[in-house]
Amino acid sequence: MNKTVNINLANILFHIDEEAYLKMSRYLEAIKRSFANTSGNDEIIRDIEARIAELFQEKIENERQVITLKEVDEVINIMGQPEDYMVDEDIFEDTPNTSASKTAKVKKLYRDTDSKFIGGVCSGLEYYMGIDALWIRIIFILLALSTGFGFIAYVLLWILVPEASTTSQKLDMRGEPVNISNIERKVKEGFDDVASKVKNVDYEKMGDKVKSSGKSFADALGDIIMFFFKIVGKFIGILLILIGATSLIGIFIGMFTVGVLDMFHIPGVDFYDMVNSTDAPVWLVSVLGLFAFGIPFFFLLYLGLKILVTNLKSIGNIIKFSLLGLWLLSVIGLTILGIQQASAHAYNGSTAVKEELYFENNLDTLMIGMNSSDLYNQVENGGFDGMSVAYNEKGDRLLYTEDIRFDIKKSEDSLVYIRIRKDADGSSFENARKRADRINYRYTVKENSLFLDNFLTTSSENKVRDQKVYVTIYVPINKSVSLNNNTKYHVGWGTENDKEVYRSDMFNYTWKMNSNGILQCLNCPDDMDDEMNKNQSGHIIIDENGVDIDIKDKNDKIRVKINEKGVQIKSDDN
Repeated sequence: MNKTVNINLANILFHIDEEAYLKMSRYLEAIKRSFANTSGNDEIIRDIEARIAELFQEKIENERQVITLKEVDEVINIMGQPEDYMVDEDIFEDTPNTSASKTAKVKKLYRDTDSKFIGGVCSGLEYYMGIDALWIRIIFILLALSTGFGFIAYVLLWILVPEASTTSQKLDMRGEPVNISNIERKVKEGFDDVASKVKNVDYEKMGDKVKSSGKSFADALGDIIMFFFKIVGKFIGILLILIGATSLIGIFIGMFTVGVLDMFHIPGVDFYDMVNSTDAPVWLVSVLGLFAFGIPFFFLLYLGLKILVTNLKSIGNIIKFSLLGLWLLSVIGLTILGIQQASAHAYNGSTAVKEELYFENNLDTLMIGMNSSDLYNQVENGGFDGMSVAYNEKGDRLLYTEDIRFDIKKSEDSLVYIRIRKDADGSSFENARKRADRINYRYTVKENSLFLDNFLTTSSENKVRDQKVYVTIYVPINKSVSLNNNTKYHVGWGTENDKEVYRSDMFNYTWKMNSNGILQCLNCPDDMDDEMNKNQSGHIIIDENGVDIDIKDKNDKIRVKINEKGVQIKSDDN
């Protein structure tokens, strides 16, 4: 049973075997004596102890593992023997005169604060990538000015990449072996009064000898495969960084900007409150969206940096789990808000009223026109689902749209009727009907003319719920109808005519209702059918009432029409 000793090496606690402790103590004492008369010897000793502690940490699997004589010998073999740097041959007699192995040193990314302008990121990348720091700084500046990515990338590297503060880290940054010789040389470079540098270490005498026969074919093939995988890994890392960074920039600009504008009530932005059915403020939804979409892309960026930078400083478990918790809460919050938003449009309700129209004189021809709105000039920019914000004469905010359609149908008696149907969405049928009933829509009758409002309004408190108005005008048989030119964009596809004139062109002619419910043209040219057949190849009309398709072949022999009555096929031969 061996006795163990607890030691504090570079402020790190280790459990070490007593025999290994005695050997390490003699080794460190010998090093101290070897640098007793050297400038900066205290800093050299501190850096050597820090390097030894780092090597011990690499060799033990957990903090309770005991360091044995084997680990001590391996560390001494890497660091080198004090007699390699001293004339005194009796300083360290316990160990054989072996040499440290020469191994290929991999550079590690650190921030070089000795040559920094801001945070030392660019000067550290100079050592890591082998590119002059001036060009790296120019690239960061160009990316910052053009896309903003340079600024974000620099700040992230400043936060995540550790600073090369110790001599060992500075040697790692340059890709030089961290042993006694190089630590001593690096420390001495910091003193102006040093007359000469430590003599070079003969690395060829250290470690295992390289076989003169060279590598076997299998070893060479393995190196090629590993090199290929490293290249692919670096490419994937760069791709992840680009995807993560650009996505973060877009999400940050989109979500954060909208949220801030809503908090300060910038005109136009608060329109989204009329769309939102959850009563959650836009800034809160923006923050939840920023966390829900931004955190995954941040970890994607971090993963890319970990692939490219092997010694990237960890963000810590506390931050990782905190971000994970924020992400889960944000996703749950957005899911709840999304369900509430969808439920507000789950049902469609409508109210309808049918009224008889009275005319002072005997009606021969019904004139139909549209009343324009004085609110149009007061409409705010922006909108959603065809709705905009307007103000009435009292200054009250209203939801406003000019998406109004009317159809002309046959009356069942000798009277003229008007039917107005109002539609809206809601979280229930009753809620939808109440919203539909709160839609404001008017018409006026003057002499032989009917004027329909070309707009509808509703209070902003009702919010945007797909509010619609459908108007149907019922005209008796043999009564004539004339349309004003301001109706051209409001005639519905359910209005049929015998000449198949497109609805936006019907205002050019006078029409009479026949017994089949079809308007007959009274003043159309005699050759109108021939001209239409010659110039038109049919039409396809898609609107809120359905689909109206009129197809004709190039020889005008077959016509196929699909409307609310079904499918109609006609041939010129019949």
